[in-house]
Amino acid sequence: MRIGFVRRGHSSTGGAEAYLIRLAAALQNAGEETTLVTTSDWPAERWPFGEILRLPGNTPREFATAFQNARTSCDIHFSLERVPGCDVYRAGDGVHAAWLSRRDAFEPLWKRATRWMNRKHAEILELERSVFDPSRTGLVIANSRMIRDEILTCFAFPEDRVRVVYNGIHPLGDLPPREVARQKFGLDPSTFCVLFLGTGWERKGLSTAIKATEMLDDATLLVAGRGPADLYPSRNAHFLGAVTDIASLFAAADILVLPTWYDPFSNACLEALAAGLPVITTHANGFSEILTPGIHGDLVPAGDALALATALEAWREADRRAGARPACLDLAREFSMERNARETLEIINQSKSSFLERPSHSH
Repeated sequence: MRIGFVRRGHSSTGGAEAYLIRLAAALQNAGEETTLVTTSDWPAERWPFGEILRLPGNTPREFATAFQNARTSCDIHFSLERVPGCDVYRAGDGVHAAWLSRRDAFEPLWKRATRWMNRKHAEILELERSVFDPSRTGLVIANSRMIRDEILTCFAFPEDRVRVVYNGIHPLGDLPPREVARQKFGLDPSTFCVLFLGTGWERKGLSTAIKATEMLDDATLLVAGRGPADLYPSRNAHFLGAVTDIASLFAAADILVLPTWYDPFSNACLEALAAGLPVITTHANGFSEILTPGIHGDLVPAGDALALATALEAWREADRRAGARPACLDLAREFSMERNARETLEIINQSKSSFLERPSHSH
């Protein structure tokens, strides 16, 4: 079976790109053929898994139109992009309509009033309605129950055609010694080190993380990822930019925080567990569905810096974090990339043999 993966654009630090590469590698190991349907942005060396079919598309709508007019030799089209006409759509970016609704609770009125001056939102919502039209898409994969429920609430899509498959990761391997990692990032050996990892800082609640850390004595917030550091002045925050040595980050940190407004399922949280770190996040993160508060970390309300500071203080003791380490590692092992690929392939096979009428594959 030749599986065509559909994804517009490329980001070297993008979670969707990293997931797609892991999934393609796992499926190739299982004997499947893979093709990437993308734009000119994707570097050829980042896709050693078969053919690359490049389509025009500077905007999501242009790419969706190009895909529908294209011809491929694929048996199944599996999309990580809001593109109507695919056999399987993985809603890894969540539901844009639900995200906009959540934003209203955090953004000032002037920002909400000017939002629709940006045509991007209207374009994405239009594509989303097309993707969740049951006559145009076969099966949908949600990476959390939160996203599944949002799909069913916002769209008239059949419940039995939405499946939940949680994210998966590869083992991290051995971490460097804590002392070595701390020296690398210029950290005092005794400071309580809180890690914030990712891009999209506003949505992921960086301002809440900064406020909470500033409420603590002798605490440093490591911020890893691309973003406008000048908009987040803080005496406690240490901005690292994009970091490729993730193992050293986790070795240097004591705990990961992600006080996000909206995250379908954070891979960074899962990777932190795999490094033995407890995680503090919010119910607005699909990852929260697998976390047991008090065992693997804690859950706090989005935007509540005091609640986050209180939770961080409760995890300050090294003995408590060390005691949680085995449970964090055990939970992370349950969510392997092999498991994710196996469950995803089952859905792809169901799509291929489904009685549902599909759009023609001679795109």
